[in-house]
Amino acid sequence: MSFSLTDANAATGKAIYDANCAACHEAGIMGAPKTGNKPAWAPRIAQGMNVLVDKSIKGYQGKKGMMPAKGGNPKLTNADVKASVEYMVGLSK
Repeated sequence: MSFSLTDANAATGKAIYDANCAACHEAGIMGAPKTGNKPAWAPRIAQGMNVLVDKSIKGYQGKKGMMPAKGGNPKLTNADVKASVEYMVGLSK
């Protein structure tokens, strides 16, 4: 999966982020890396988009926190999750 964020994808990602992800990723709830915090995101981004998207879809329990599957919203599609992850990564590079 290559990283390419078009304007349409960015708008979709932002809308999904605002409605579903911001609650944890703006405040760092449950160990979520704050959006825009480059040092916190760098090791995650280094894992690659496939890993980030997969963990965001399936959920993840780590040493510093956890990520519920699809951010706790099972109604999100995998494409929705991917768009929001791409949006956050774009803000956190």
